[in-house]
Amino acid sequence: MKICIKNATLVSMADNREHVEKGIDILIEEDKIVKIEKNIKVNGEVKILDATNKVVMPGLINAHSHVAMSIFRETLDGYNLQDWLTKKIWPMEEKLEEEDIYNASMLSFIEMIKTGCTTINDMYFMAEETIKAMKKAGIRLQTTRTLMDLDKAEAGIQRLDELKELIQKYRDNDKRLTVNVGIHGLYTSSGEYVEKCVDLAQKEGLPVHIHFCENKQEVKDIKEIHGLSHIQALKKYFSKAHTVLAHCVELSEKDILDLKDIDVSVVHCPVSNLKLGCGVAKISHMLKNNINVTLGTDGQGSGCNLDLFEEMKYAALLQKGMLENPELMPAYEVLKMATMNGAKALKLEKKIGSIEEGKEADLIIINMDNILLKPQNNLISELVYNVKGTDVETTIVSGNILMENRKLNINVNEKEIIDNCDKIIRRIYTN
Repeated sequence: MKICIKNATLVSMADNREHVEKGIDILIEEDKIVKIEKNIKVNGEVKILDATNKVVMPGLINAHSHVAMSIFRETLDGYNLQDWLTKKIWPMEEKLEEEDIYNASMLSFIEMIKTGCTTINDMYFMAEETIKAMKKAGIRLQTTRTLMDLDKAEAGIQRLDELKELIQKYRDNDKRLTVNVGIHGLYTSSGEYVEKCVDLAQKEGLPVHIHFCENKQEVKDIKEIHGLSHIQALKKYFSKAHTVLAHCVELSEKDILDLKDIDVSVVHCPVSNLKLGCGVAKISHMLKNNINVTLGTDGQGSGCNLDLFEEMKYAALLQKGMLENPELMPAYEVLKMATMNGAKALKLEKKIGSIEEGKEADLIIINMDNILLKPQNNLISELVYNVKGTDVETTIVSGNILMENRKLNINVNEKEIIDNCDKIIRRIYTN
């Protein structure tokens, strides 16, 4: 299938292009972007998308989430992280069945398509059901089987075996699907177990994905379990792996300097961290030290929703306000966090993250005809501070139009998915 997007205002996020280009056409053939220039002449059967007065930019990349936790939206209020997990979420998760994971995952994928997120990095269990939903929705997914062993050593080994099977089964299975080694955290995993997990990542050439230093209690638990500080433990276990660290709230400026010696990317989840009362990660200091920082929503239980435009706004404003410095977090750098930086974190930067000839066609079209966006004095700032996920009009993943003019173009009954998820939460909800 050929698609030609005509007369776009392009924000490509490519290093070799201007930040904003007007009157640009983009030609897509099959899954690839093949031409970007003005006035492209097309022949034969071509789907034309008129992007006059609209913005075309790369699809957003959510570098840390728990896809099937959509059903736990707004179950958190008033709980800290540990109490929310142990008293509410884990007891409910024990009641989940395979079909529940499929429906909850599909609900998230619909939300992603409707808010301009084209790639998500998932950490959960029953991954086969999430993959099943991903294939039907047409979204891009990096997933894992969550690993931990401090609850029960035998269960930890079984989880690791399940991940090994997942890696083998889905290797080169679908160009939109990749796998990483997802360790829940150093506070839920023994040192010996972490080493086994990292060994698997190295053997298979996969990234490691782990929660790290989300709150003060986690830092204390790491010290008690491993007999090392959080940074000492990080250096001991992950010095030879590319590691995606979710949260990193409880890192000092000295800790951040130590990160420079390790191959890490940090995923900032500002909304979730605020709602859990964890605090705010020092991402401006990380960026100053050339640490790759990207954005995530966490699961909807703590992160509220999957709208990465909302996360961009929080990420920028929090740093400016807390450090009393409006020069921090330039809008274009924040856009990079949600696009190219995310691709780098997932080791997908050669495929996605920017609109360039030869890359896969993951992009979104934003309708700027919104009173909140008038007048438009600075387009890049508008995208970070005023655009909402619901302003996304069209979503394309791997050359497939998943939503056009706000209408889903996938073979999924949205109302049925919503009804199914309502039934799940009524069945398992714990007061």
